[in-house]
Amino acid sequence: MKNSPIKNFLSLVKFSHTLFALPFALVGYFLALEFSVYQFDWTLLVKVILCMVFARSAAMAFNRYIDRDIDAENERTAAVREIPRGVISPKAALIFVFVNSALFIVTTYFINTVCFYLSPIALMVILGYSLTKRFTALCHLILGLGLSLAPIGAYLAVTAEFSWIAVYYSIAVLFWVAGFDMIYALQDEEFDRSMKLHSIPAAIGPKNSLRLSELFHLITAIVLVVAAFKTEANLFYWLGTALFIVLLIYQHTLVKSNDLSKVNLAFFTTNGIASLIFSIFVIGSFYLR
Repeated sequence: MKNSPIKNFLSLVKFSHTLFALPFALVGYFLALEFSVYQFDWTLLVKVILCMVFARSAAMAFNRYIDRDIDAENERTAAVREIPRGVISPKAALIFVFVNSALFIVTTYFINTVCFYLSPIALMVILGYSLTKRFTALCHLILGLGLSLAPIGAYLAVTAEFSWIAVYYSIAVLFWVAGFDMIYALQDEEFDRSMKLHSIPAAIGPKNSLRLSELFHLITAIVLVVAAFKTEANLFYWLGTALFIVLLIYQHTLVKSNDLSKVNLAFFTTNGIASLIFSIFVIGSFYLR
């Protein structure tokens, strides 16, 4: 049975993977409430979630649009991605990008002026990521930078002011995402080399990439521990941090340089569960004192 257009677009942007960054946006929102005089506002929370969804949808659709010819050449993606399969046209995907980008900017306008003025810069980062594999192996860090805007953006939505507390979580997200994206990119190491595309696995090989990914996740763990001290975390918070770090370690036991059969388990399932658990425990810690 042919999928509906809505299902095709949800698949195009891998809507379910919003789970990676959305929990950290929620952490940023509730951090702002915890460390400021502002009160909980359902309307503002909905706007923050909408910004997250619109921005990520624009970024993913743009990635699929820009990479449509590359995806058609890649055996791993040619038969599963919507534009190479012909279920979504390049023009429709690009319109989808413009619509979601516009909705993102409009939504920030109704949050506060700081978020509104910064919204084009945020879009430049998250859309620009899709071009970076053409000239730098640091593309994984650019992806991490894009998702790292979630906690600090949510904090700004509440307070309209920068805070180092939110920055700690943004740094943690940057290295967390870059680390697991490097693992995912192992699947395309040979293809990237053949197409003269840039990635860390293509540049330094699988073994070194896994070691670097471990280093990035070690940095993530250290930053989260520092953040826990800075926020004078309680036991519930520390438990969430510990579980997150355990899942970081677990994903590295799943993938070997000569065995990539469990990459999807490491990339999608483990990281999605880790971010969800972390956000539940961190947000819960603010109310369970």
